[in-house]
Amino acid sequence: MAHVRTNYSKVAAPRVLGGVEVTPHRIDIFKYLMICMVVFTIVSVFHVWSRFKLVDLNMEISEINRQLNEMGQEHKRLKLEAASLKAPSRIEAIAKNELGMALPTEQQVIHVK
Repeated sequence: MAHVRTNYSKVAAPRVLGGVEVTPHRIDIFKYLMICMVVFTIVSVFHVWSRFKLVDLNMEISEINRQLNEMGQEHKRLKLEAASLKAPSRIEAIAKNELGMALPTEQQVIHVK
């Protein structure tokens, strides 16, 4: 066999991986693609999380609107009940029947000037 002399001081020998030479240029592209994939994954996860949060907040808003409508109906019902309880005829009937009260006579009324 002949002696072959190789000068490695001037030329960098490419590395061989599985029969394919890997040059520094390919390594730079691989790093760039890996960075792009990591960024894409992070953006995708953020997008899915934001959509999930949006749906969750919309459901919460719907529930609060439903509760607001129920409270509004309850408020109207309570106002109607308060108005019926303040009716003078009802108060007079309770005073006469349950408390045994009666309207004052002429002698019981004193006019103050």
